Amino acid sequence: MRPKTRLRRTLVWLGTLFVMAAICLPGAWVVFSAFRPNREILARPAIWWPEQFGLGNFMRMFGIGGEQIAIPVGSYFMNSLIIALTSTFVAVFIGMAGGYAFARFRFRGKNAIFLGLMLSRAVPGIALSLPLFMVWSRLGLIDTPLGLIIVYVAMNVPFTVWLTDGFFRQVPVEMSEAAQIDGCTRWQAFWRVEFPLARAGIASAGIFAFLISWNEYALASVLTRSTDSRTLPVGLMDFSAQFTIDWAGMCAMAVLIIIPALILTFIVQKHLIAGLTFGGVKG
Repeated sequence: MRPKTRLRRTLVWLGTLFVMAAICLPGAWVVFSAFRPNREILARPAIWWPEQFGLGNFMRMFGIGGEQIAIPVGSYFMNSLIIALTSTFVAVFIGMAGGYAFARFRFRGKNAIFLGLMLSRAVPGIALSLPLFMVWSRLGLIDTPLGLIIVYVAMNVPFTVWLTDGFFRQVPVEMSEAAQIDGCTRWQAFWRVEFPLARAGIASAGIFAFLISWNEYALASVLTRSTDSRTLPVGLMDFSAQFTIDWAGMCAMAVLIIIPALILTFIVQKHLIAGLTFGGVKG
């Protein structure tokens, strides 16, 4: 390898390492702060490495031990889990059907409908908070899990349609036609041939839909009022009072929010290889 090429590659690696360190530093600070007391977080000058490293913040959050906090973390967690999983399942199901329809069928107004879906996703969610609040209050959906599920499904469907449409287009239509010639129905050809080859895109759509629903704060803070429907991101504000903020408890709950997303990503990461369709064509 030439010296110039080696130097260029080294500089690229160092630049990448610096950028990744700058990106990961806030997250690392949150994780470290979750395992140390509040006085260390507020210390001046700043204490970069924890002097007292323990699980006290998590024990207080879950009511273990003598000191407890009056925040229903368990209810918030279950609300987030139910709302995120339900909205993800519905959005992926609708998006998969819509993506397959756009990829395989011709119908009047196809391009206009697809463009309308994409433009609807371009509208920021916070801009819809006031009209949603007015409509949901009339329908009795304020402070209900169903209200948030409907909102998150509407937010995620355009993206899942767009993503699954691209993956279904990569699956050669000849494979489905060959399966139908061999005796499969259109439905069987989809589930046995096209769906396995496009599952990378479907898994990706599911991950993104889950993360959007799991981490969304702006609309959830407007449409929820009590522990019956409040999610974990909204519950973070329970650690703030009029004059003080429990940064340690807030960081501990932030770590609790991060863990399920990381677990889900690691579980389905093997399905995120977009080249599965090419392997199907070679077979």
